[in-house]
Amino acid sequence: MAAAQRHGQGAEAGAAVNPLGWPGYAAQLERARERTGSAESVSWRRDEDAVVITFDFRFLGGSVGTATGALIEEAFTDAYAYRLPVVSLIATGGSRMQEGMLSLRQLQRVARLCAAHREAGLPHVSVLRDPTTGGLWASLGASADVVVAVSGAQVGFAGSRVRPDPRPDPAYTAEGQFAAGTVDLVVSPGEVDATVARLLDLLTGGDAVHAEVPYALGADDLPTDGWSAVGRARAGDRPRAPAYLDDYFDHRMPISGDRAGGVDPGMLCGIGKRGTRSIAYAAQTGTATTPAGFRTASRLIRLAERLALPVLTLVDTPGAANDAAAERAGVGAAIAELFGVVAEARVPITTLVVGEGGSGGALALSSPEHTWITPDAYFSVIAPELAAAILKRDDVRVLADELHLRPQDLLELGVVKGIAER
Repeated sequence: MAAAQRHGQGAEAGAAVNPLGWPGYAAQLERARERTGSAESVSWRRDEDAVVITFDFRFLGGSVGTATGALIEEAFTDAYAYRLPVVSLIATGGSRMQEGMLSLRQLQRVARLCAAHREAGLPHVSVLRDPTTGGLWASLGASADVVVAVSGAQVGFAGSRVRPDPRPDPAYTAEGQFAAGTVDLVVSPGEVDATVARLLDLLTGGDAVHAEVPYALGADDLPTDGWSAVGRARAGDRPRAPAYLDDYFDHRMPISGDRAGGVDPGMLCGIGKRGTRSIAYAAQTGTATTPAGFRTASRLIRLAERLALPVLTLVDTPGAANDAAAERAGVGAAIAELFGVVAEARVPITTLVVGEGGSGGALALSSPEHTWITPDAYFSVIAPELAAAILKRDDVRVLADELHLRPQDLLELGVVKGIAER
């Protein structure tokens, strides 16, 4: 990021604040200021491309009190005035005990600031350093549009001194949070600056103009019958979503997880750069999509809408996951949510069906008006075999024709807008 233009230490932060009359608190503050050279546990600066909030764990464990909350508000207010993203470099043990409930209420203050920043259409990237625990993880950190964690960092709502079991557990690490779907990226300390710079470029490059339809990478001839269309879509050597994303974007960065404990590796979401344009993407990879996958796609489209990013979706799934685990995880509600998000989206969504288009699990990710298909893909109300089971028929090949699932059939029916060319 560019050199700082303004630093925020905060006059209020330098004041002697001891609202509870806590014994020895003033002396603790003074020692922390002497040790760190800072007035408080948080400082901020305005660069050319972002307002950066930095926590200093050496200052009373990076804890947040009333003066700290004032500094965070000062930073967000400045970012709003200059229409800049916020980058939060967090290292904290949570709320400051010496200020009691006045300290805890700073979490509501932070939540209000983050909400106003989102409402203004401005990005927020948080970087979770070691440690990031307590209320600031559950407010400033976890609420960011993109959450980056430093590898090996302790990250969790419960710090090591208040957990039911104090023994080390992977759940309380950056890697554990990534596996649980609450962190987008885990990077080494040396990769933080470059990662944040790339994210800021991607998050601020929207134009709300339809994404171009990708070129077809596989077959260029059309299938002769329905069962041939199904076979080509299921072929192991057919190009999949990663090949399409590599061909389409100059570079891209992923977002991961549904923020509710789930990750679906079969749903690739993120933001990419195509020329000078930033485009959000959600791409199925040929597997049955889980509730976490649908929720992650919904999260991606909502983020794109706030930042005026066009969306590209790639459809390729035999259908939604329908096992008992998926039902317990709310697959129906997750699909309904995605249908609603797509229907309400105020940014353009372009869809390309690149493989199997199986039932509602595929349709939920599809644009109602701008869906295209490749020659080696199909789209159907249900897979032919499942249709045969429901209808108690044994002529699957004939049924595949009757479903009119070939690209040319779908174009004639008006289901798709066109067939992608190589």
